[in-house]
Amino acid sequence: MKIERFADLEAVSRAGADEFVQLARASTGTFRVALSGGSTPKRMHELLAAMGPHALPWDRVELWFGDERTVPPDHPDSNYAMAKRTLIDPLRLGNVHRMEGERDPVAAAADYERELVAAAGAPPVLDLVFLGMGPDGHTASLFPGSPAVGERQRYVVANPVDSPVAKGKTTRLTLTVPVLCAARHVRFLVAGADKAGVLASVLEGPRGRYPSQLVEGSDVVWFVDQAAAKELR
Repeated sequence: MKIERFADLEAVSRAGADEFVQLARASTGTFRVALSGGSTPKRMHELLAAMGPHALPWDRVELWFGDERTVPPDHPDSNYAMAKRTLIDPLRLGNVHRMEGERDPVAAAADYERELVAAAGAPPVLDLVFLGMGPDGHTASLFPGSPAVGERQRYVVANPVDSPVAKGKTTRLTLTVPVLCAARHVRFLVAGADKAGVLASVLEGPRGRYPSQLVEGSDVVWFVDQAAAKELR
Protein backbone atom coordinates (compact mmCIF):
# COMPACT_ATOMS: atom_id res chain seq x y z
CA MET A 1 0.00 0.00 0.00
CA LYS A 2 1.24 3.46 -0.92
CA ILE A 3 -0.08 6.93 -0.09
CA GLU A 4 0.30 9.86 -2.47
CA ARG A 5 -0.75 13.33 -1.33
CA PHE A 6 -2.13 16.09 -3.51
CA ALA A 7 -3.19 19.68 -2.93
CA ASP A 8 -6.93 19.37 -3.48
CA LEU A 9 -9.81 17.51 -5.13
CA GLU A 10 -8.82 18.78 -8.57
CA ALA A 11 -5.29 17.40 -8.20
CA VAL A 12 -6.53 14.04 -6.89
CA SER A 13 -8.96 13.78 -9.80
CA ARG A 14 -6.27 14.67 -12.31
CA ALA A 15 -3.92 12.09 -10.82
CA GLY A 16 -6.64 9.45 -11.16
CA ALA A 17 -7.23 10.38 -14.79
CA ASP A 18 -3.52 10.30 -15.57
CA GLU A 19 -3.20 6.89 -13.93
CA PHE A 20 -6.10 5.56 -16.00
CA VAL A 21 -4.44 6.78 -19.19
CA GLN A 22 -0.97 5.47 -18.37
CA LEU A 23 -2.12 2.01 -17.29
CA ALA A 24 -4.47 1.61 -20.26
CA ARG A 25 -1.78 2.66 -22.73
CA ALA A 26 0.70 0.23 -21.19
CA SER A 27 -1.70 -2.70 -21.36
CA THR A 28 -2.12 -5.24 -24.10
CA GLY A 29 -5.47 -6.71 -24.96
CA THR A 30 -8.68 -5.83 -23.14
CA PHE A 31 -8.32 -3.38 -20.24
CA ARG A 32 -11.07 -3.87 -17.62
CA VAL A 33 -11.79 -1.00 -15.25
CA ALA A 34 -14.26 -0.79 -12.38
CA LEU A 35 -15.59 2.71 -11.78
CA SER A 36 -16.94 4.13 -8.54
CA GLY A 37 -19.44 6.82 -7.67
CA GLY A 38 -19.01 10.10 -5.82
CA SER A 39 -17.65 13.60 -6.40
CA THR A 40 -13.99 12.67 -6.93
CA PRO A 41 -14.51 10.15 -9.76
CA LYS A 42 -17.07 12.53 -11.30
CA ARG A 43 -14.36 15.13 -11.78
CA MET A 44 -11.93 12.45 -12.96
CA HIS A 45 -14.45 11.40 -15.63
CA GLU A 46 -14.82 14.99 -16.79
CA LEU A 47 -11.06 15.32 -17.15
CA LEU A 48 -10.85 12.06 -19.12
CA ALA A 49 -13.65 13.18 -21.41
CA ALA A 50 -11.89 16.51 -21.98
CA MET A 51 -8.79 14.64 -23.21
CA GLY A 52 -10.83 13.41 -26.17
CA PRO A 53 -11.41 9.98 -27.69
CA HIS A 54 -7.79 9.40 -28.73
CA ALA A 55 -6.12 9.92 -25.33
CA LEU A 56 -6.20 6.19 -24.66
CA PRO A 57 -7.28 3.04 -26.52
CA TRP A 58 -10.97 3.19 -25.63
CA ASP A 59 -11.77 0.43 -28.11
CA ARG A 60 -9.90 -1.98 -25.77
CA VAL A 61 -11.41 -0.64 -22.54
CA GLU A 62 -14.28 -2.37 -20.74
CA LEU A 63 -16.08 -0.35 -18.09
CA TRP A 64 -17.47 -2.14 -15.05
CA PHE A 65 -18.81 -0.82 -11.75
CA GLY A 66 -17.71 -1.41 -8.19
CA ASP A 67 -21.16 -0.87 -6.78
CA GLU A 68 -24.60 0.52 -7.52
CA ARG A 69 -27.67 1.79 -5.73
CA THR A 70 -30.97 0.00 -6.27
CA VAL A 71 -32.39 2.72 -8.51
CA PRO A 72 -33.13 3.01 -12.25
CA PRO A 73 -30.23 3.88 -14.57
CA ASP A 74 -31.49 7.45 -15.07
CA HIS A 75 -31.92 8.16 -11.35
CA PRO A 76 -29.82 11.04 -9.90
CA ASP A 77 -28.31 8.65 -7.32
CA SER A 78 -27.22 6.06 -9.91
CA ASN A 79 -23.46 5.58 -10.28
CA TYR A 80 -24.07 4.50 -13.86
CA ALA A 81 -26.05 7.67 -14.59
CA MET A 82 -23.17 9.80 -13.35
CA ALA A 83 -20.63 7.88 -15.46
CA LYS A 84 -22.92 8.02 -18.49
CA ARG A 85 -23.32 11.77 -18.22
CA THR A 86 -19.68 12.61 -17.53
CA LEU A 87 -17.71 9.97 -19.44
CA ILE A 88 -19.67 7.43 -21.49
CA ASP A 89 -21.83 9.81 -23.50
CA PRO A 90 -19.20 12.51 -24.13
CA LEU A 91 -16.81 9.91 -25.57
CA ARG A 92 -19.54 7.69 -27.06
CA LEU A 93 -18.09 4.66 -25.33
CA GLY A 94 -19.20 1.09 -25.84
CA ASN A 95 -18.15 -1.95 -23.81
CA VAL A 96 -20.04 -0.75 -20.73
CA HIS A 97 -21.30 -3.29 -18.18
CA ARG A 98 -23.72 -1.68 -15.77
CA MET A 99 -25.23 -3.12 -12.62
CA GLU A 100 -28.99 -3.20 -13.13
CA GLY A 101 -30.13 -1.48 -9.96
CA GLU A 102 -33.75 -1.27 -11.06
CA ARG A 103 -34.19 -5.07 -10.95
CA ASP A 104 -34.57 -7.51 -8.07
CA PRO A 105 -31.19 -6.95 -6.37
CA VAL A 106 -30.42 -10.61 -5.67
CA ALA A 107 -31.08 -11.59 -9.29
CA ALA A 108 -29.22 -8.54 -10.61
CA ALA A 109 -26.16 -9.36 -8.47
CA ALA A 110 -26.15 -13.00 -9.63
CA ASP A 111 -26.38 -11.97 -13.29
CA TYR A 112 -23.59 -9.41 -12.90
CA GLU A 113 -21.40 -12.00 -11.22
CA ARG A 114 -21.94 -14.43 -14.11
CA GLU A 115 -21.13 -11.70 -16.62
CA LEU A 116 -17.99 -10.70 -14.74
CA VAL A 117 -16.73 -14.26 -14.31
CA ALA A 118 -17.32 -14.98 -18.01
CA ALA A 119 -15.17 -11.96 -18.92
CA ALA A 120 -12.48 -12.00 -16.24
CA GLY A 121 -12.34 -15.46 -14.65
CA ALA A 122 -12.92 -16.74 -11.13
CA PRO A 123 -12.02 -14.86 -9.11
CA PRO A 124 -12.44 -12.07 -11.65
CA VAL A 125 -9.23 -10.16 -12.28
CA LEU A 126 -9.87 -6.53 -13.17
CA ASP A 127 -6.99 -4.45 -14.49
CA LEU A 128 -7.87 -1.30 -12.56
CA VAL A 129 -10.36 -0.61 -9.78
CA PHE A 130 -11.20 2.89 -8.60
CA LEU A 131 -12.52 3.12 -5.06
CA GLY A 132 -13.60 5.86 -2.72
CA MET A 133 -13.93 5.86 1.04
CA GLY A 134 -16.87 7.14 3.03
CA PRO A 135 -16.67 8.99 6.35
CA ASP A 136 -17.55 5.68 8.05
CA GLY A 137 -14.68 3.83 6.37
CA HIS A 138 -16.84 2.02 3.81
CA THR A 139 -15.67 1.39 0.28
CA ALA A 140 -17.67 0.28 -2.77
CA SER A 141 -20.91 -0.64 -0.93
CA LEU A 142 -19.15 -2.60 1.78
CA PHE A 143 -20.49 -0.75 4.82
CA PRO A 144 -19.34 -1.46 8.40
CA GLY A 145 -21.39 -4.27 9.90
CA SER A 146 -23.11 -5.21 6.64
CA PRO A 147 -23.22 -8.88 5.52
CA ALA A 148 -21.12 -8.37 2.38
CA VAL A 149 -18.06 -7.34 4.41
CA GLY A 150 -17.50 -10.98 5.39
CA GLU A 151 -18.38 -12.50 2.01
CA ARG A 152 -15.52 -14.53 0.55
CA GLN A 153 -17.27 -16.96 -1.86
CA ARG A 154 -19.41 -14.66 -3.99
CA TYR A 155 -18.02 -11.94 -6.23
CA VAL A 156 -21.09 -9.70 -6.55
CA VAL A 157 -23.84 -9.51 -3.93
CA ALA A 158 -26.95 -7.59 -2.95
CA ASN A 159 -25.91 -6.06 0.37
CA PRO A 160 -28.57 -4.96 2.90
CA VAL A 161 -27.31 -1.76 4.49
CA ASP A 162 -28.52 0.29 7.45
CA SER A 163 -26.36 3.39 7.72
CA PRO A 164 -26.86 7.16 7.95
CA VAL A 165 -24.21 7.47 5.25
CA ALA A 166 -26.52 5.44 2.97
CA LYS A 167 -29.55 7.43 4.19
CA GLY A 168 -30.95 4.61 6.31
CA LYS A 169 -32.02 1.12 5.32
CA THR A 170 -31.44 0.16 1.72
CA THR A 171 -29.86 -2.49 -0.49
CA ARG A 172 -26.76 -1.93 -2.59
CA LEU A 173 -25.16 -4.04 -5.31
CA THR A 174 -21.44 -4.40 -4.72
CA LEU A 175 -18.29 -6.21 -5.70
CA THR A 176 -16.88 -8.18 -2.80
CA VAL A 177 -13.49 -8.28 -1.11
CA PRO A 178 -12.12 -11.19 -3.22
CA VAL A 179 -12.65 -9.20 -6.43
CA LEU A 180 -11.17 -5.99 -5.05
CA CYS A 181 -8.10 -7.83 -3.76
CA ALA A 182 -7.59 -9.72 -7.03
CA ALA A 183 -7.36 -6.53 -9.12
CA ARG A 184 -4.03 -5.78 -10.77
CA HIS A 185 -4.20 -2.12 -9.74
CA VAL A 186 -6.39 -0.38 -7.14
CA ARG A 187 -6.60 3.38 -6.73
CA PHE A 188 -8.43 4.95 -3.81
CA LEU A 189 -9.45 8.56 -4.46
CA VAL A 190 -10.16 10.37 -1.18
CA ALA A 191 -10.74 14.09 -0.74
CA GLY A 192 -12.27 16.34 1.89
CA ALA A 193 -11.76 17.28 5.53
CA ASP A 194 -14.74 15.13 6.57
CA LYS A 195 -12.63 12.06 5.75
CA ALA A 196 -9.56 13.10 7.78
CA GLY A 197 -10.27 11.29 11.04
CA VAL A 198 -11.34 8.00 9.53
CA LEU A 199 -8.56 8.09 6.92
CA ALA A 200 -5.99 8.29 9.70
CA SER A 201 -7.67 5.37 11.47
CA VAL A 202 -7.88 3.31 8.27
CA LEU A 203 -4.27 3.86 7.20
CA GLU A 204 -2.49 4.09 10.56
CA GLY A 205 -4.82 2.47 13.10
CA PRO A 206 -5.53 -1.15 14.05
CA ARG A 207 -6.41 -3.40 11.14
CA GLY A 208 -9.83 -4.99 10.74
CA ARG A 209 -11.99 -2.10 11.93
CA TYR A 210 -13.08 -0.71 8.56
CA PRO A 211 -14.12 -2.35 5.27
CA SER A 212 -11.68 -0.20 3.30
CA GLN A 213 -8.81 -1.83 5.25
CA LEU A 214 -9.71 -5.18 3.70
CA VAL A 215 -8.59 -4.13 0.22
CA GLU A 216 -5.09 -5.49 -0.11
CA GLY A 217 -3.23 -6.40 -3.27
CA SER A 218 -0.01 -6.12 -5.21
CA ASP A 219 -0.61 -2.49 -6.22
CA VAL A 220 -2.93 -0.52 -3.94
CA VAL A 221 -2.35 3.25 -3.91
CA TRP A 222 -4.26 5.90 -1.96
CA PHE A 223 -4.54 9.29 -3.69
CA VAL A 224 -5.53 11.75 -0.94
CA ASP A 225 -5.81 15.51 -0.81
CA GLN A 226 -4.31 17.67 1.93
CA ALA A 227 -7.64 18.17 3.69
CA ALA A 228 -8.24 14.42 3.98
CA ALA A 229 -4.61 13.78 4.96
CA LYS A 230 -4.35 16.43 7.69
CA GLU A 231 -4.49 13.88 10.56
CA LEU A 232 -1.99 11.41 9.07
CA ARG A 233 1.25 11.20 10.97
